[in-house]
Amino acid sequence: MTSTDSADSAAQKAPAKAPAKDPWDLPDVSGLVVGVLGGTGPQGKGLAYRLAKAGQKVIVGSRAAERAVAAAEEIGHGVEGADNAETARRSDVVIVAVPWDGHAKTLESLRTELSGKLVVDCVNPLGFDKKGAYAIKPEEGSAAEQAAALLPDSRVAAAFHHLSAVLLQDPEIDEIDTDVMVLGEERADVEIVQALAGRIPGMRGVFAGRLRNAHQVESLVANLISVNRRYKAHAGLRVTDV
Repeated sequence: MTSTDSADSAAQKAPAKAPAKDPWDLPDVSGLVVGVLGGTGPQGKGLAYRLAKAGQKVIVGSRAAERAVAAAEEIGHGVEGADNAETARRSDVVIVAVPWDGHAKTLESLRTELSGKLVVDCVNPLGFDKKGAYAIKPEEGSAAEQAAALLPDSRVAAAFHHLSAVLLQDPEIDEIDTDVMVLGEERADVEIVQALAGRIPGMRGVFAGRLRNAHQVESLVANLISVNRRYKAHAGLRVTDV
């Protein structure tokens, strides 16, 4: 047998290489319960409304259970309200939409309840002065990295930063025309978040790197605020060629 024949024989016996996974082949997340910490604020309430309207089971959380219950009744679509601890316990995926100044304290207080959960941080560390909005860089690098440091037993991703709360809450708007930049350490977790974003009509989740890249994603909100003020708009983002 020639060397060529041997090589051909070996190639025939070798298992076929599996095709590369389609990056848009995302998991079915319709059965997951999504909790929203800060669900009584504009961003949290808007996300809860859009996800629930798309058929997701949603629980909104607040420090005060009665505020969460009132917000849930306002949102409708089967949304429930509870205090933050119960929201975290009952949810499979927890979106953090609290104000930046309460970010660390809230997460520290829920470390046990968030253990083992997929935590999606959408908090933007921003300051404001007479010149407008500007980015703040936390000691850990970003809000998402702060969350990861405070929640060592949770899986932390970052997403939903660039969404207009006004558009999210407007019942007259059927589609949210925007991409969602999703960052995380584990591809499976990122794909869950992408799939959740994709349940909202008009929205698409796009992988944007690991958590070490979250700062510039969070910071871009300061630029969008400037855009919105100048053009009286509710600007979002679209990623081209993907």
